[in-house]
Amino acid sequence: MPELSESAVRELLDQYPDPETGRPMGTMGQIVSSQVSGQSIRAQIGLSTHSRPIADDVRDAIESKLVAAFPGSSVELTFQDHPRPPARVGQTALRAKSVIAVGSGKGGVGKSTVAASIALTLRRLGSKVGLMDADVYGPSIPHLLGLQGRPGISESKRIDPILLDDDPNLFPMPVMSMGFLVDPSEAVIWRGPMLHGSINQFLGMTDWGELDYLLIDMPPGTGDVALTLSQAIPLAGSVVVCTPQEVALLDAVKAAAMFRKVNIPILGMVENMSGFLCPDCGKTYDIFGKGGARAKAEELDLPYLGGLPIDMKLRVAGDEGRLSSLLNQDDAARAPLDAITQAIVRQLAARSVSAPTKPSLPTL
Repeated sequence: MPELSESAVRELLDQYPDPETGRPMGTMGQIVSSQVSGQSIRAQIGLSTHSRPIADDVRDAIESKLVAAFPGSSVELTFQDHPRPPARVGQTALRAKSVIAVGSGKGGVGKSTVAASIALTLRRLGSKVGLMDADVYGPSIPHLLGLQGRPGISESKRIDPILLDDDPNLFPMPVMSMGFLVDPSEAVIWRGPMLHGSINQFLGMTDWGELDYLLIDMPPGTGDVALTLSQAIPLAGSVVVCTPQEVALLDAVKAAAMFRKVNIPILGMVENMSGFLCPDCGKTYDIFGKGGARAKAEELDLPYLGGLPIDMKLRVAGDEGRLSSLLNQDDAARAPLDAITQAIVRQLAARSVSAPTKPSLPTL
């Protein structure tokens, strides 16, 4: 067992894998400082905004590792921001570290609400996030977020997205949707090639800025948008949303098969409308069944990311365009979303640790 010393502590910290890249933190310049005084260890570590949602996990893991290596020691670990700009995604102008598609096998399961809520949660937990509404025929993201306006064209001939900038303590979130471009009473009647072109424009011609995460709200079903996305950019993964009832699970299986067929990794399944807690009697009613998504995820060998109960406050907030403010203010409403969002980031971190990314070359 090594003797407690600053050099021994530094060596252990240097080898700890960065959750974003999987590479040792020492080689990434993330060990800011470390001191040893008696049996007390103090260290400061740089953590990128991509990993900020699981900062508590990282702290607990490093502290446990230090205490196990140096029994009887006490550890105080703090974080500071570690700037790490994203590289371009594929051949597009998009700069984002992780692009995540949120899909479902059928409509009516709350996919758009889940996609928007995950994006808002990542943002609230400290990441730089963009949200793209790829549901061209039924865009609902603008309504859920209470956003309106028409995207402009910048001097560089790129599309300026609409920004959700409702909290000075959070990064402004760029949002792009067909809902900003057509009147709510009009229908978009497009064939495949036009759909393909709009998705590519949203991805490559929108001035998203530098993002940790771009969340893409997919159209329901197993149409050609997933194929377009798989050909346009490398996606970090997908999330399948379903409800507990068997008919929804049958379609969720098709959605999972679709993502696998176009080589988009599946990060896991989310069970929406997972029980209703009666505010009057305190009893939980399983209106759409119980545990179906967890069982189906196990059957398909997929991670189960968590369940979202039926929450009247979330439904009302979405209808009134107040989804962001509710999740910022209501601990009970956001608790299950925090758990699901952190599970997604853990999946990405586990993948990075098992297969560390190569250092990216600077973009000229």
